[in-house]
Amino acid sequence: LKAKKSDLKSWKKIVSTIQHLDGKVDIGIVGKYTDLKDAYISIVESLNHGGYYFKKNINLTWINAELVEESCPQNNILFNVDGILVPYGYGARGINGKINAIKFAREKKIPFLGICLGMQCAVIEFGRNVLDLDDANSTEFDPDTGNPVIDLTREQKNAEDMGGTMRLGSYKCRLKVGSRAYKAYKKKVVYERHRHRYELNNDYRDRLEKAGLIITGINPDKNLAEIVEIKDHPWFVAVQFHPEFKS
Repeated sequence: LKAKKSDLKSWKKIVSTIQHLDGKVDIGIVGKYTDLKDAYISIVESLNHGGYYFKKNINLTWINAELVEESCPQNNILFNVDGILVPYGYGARGINGKINAIKFAREKKIPFLGICLGMQCAVIEFGRNVLDLDDANSTEFDPDTGNPVIDLTREQKNAEDMGGTMRLGSYKCRLKVGSRAYKAYKKKVVYERHRHRYELNNDYRDRLEKAGLIITGINPDKNLAEIVEIKDHPWFVAVQFHPEFKS
């Protein structure tokens, strides 16, 4: 077959953009696996993609969540970033550090994005420090908590075999018109990828929303919270799904 003439205009435009970035944005990633940065490679690449779009360098500060467990000794680092991101993960190690970092972002009005477990930690933090539910937690970390703001669905609780019970793959999300998520996506319905088992407990939705944590994205088929936001904050958005997989 005769080869067509190559059209490299799009590639040349991308290369030119990357070579002429102007200014930078400092993002602090508070995670559990910060020693192995490839654990968050999709997040790193998607942040870079966003930087290219806005013609900004993205400077990442890696913050070990375990180092902010007690008294937030890394407050100085958190003060010096333009935004804080708490990504996905499993298990209790480093959870209190992530919650401390989210509290810091909420109170100091630092732009915040939570992804998957990051959203769950945001709900726990809000429950503890705004709703005054001192024992607010996920049943993943404390099965006997008196306030399971994050929990398995009833369907999962009744499953005899937990194999194959994850919410996995692409799910529909209906966005609240006027929300930050809606303004970012510029559409009413999106489809995003998931990989998790625990959810925001619907029994707490009314209390959370009345106190200011607004649910702005819903999976209509299962009536599950997909996105939460705080209105009176420059940018406080947390999502249950993985938007970094589709950048």
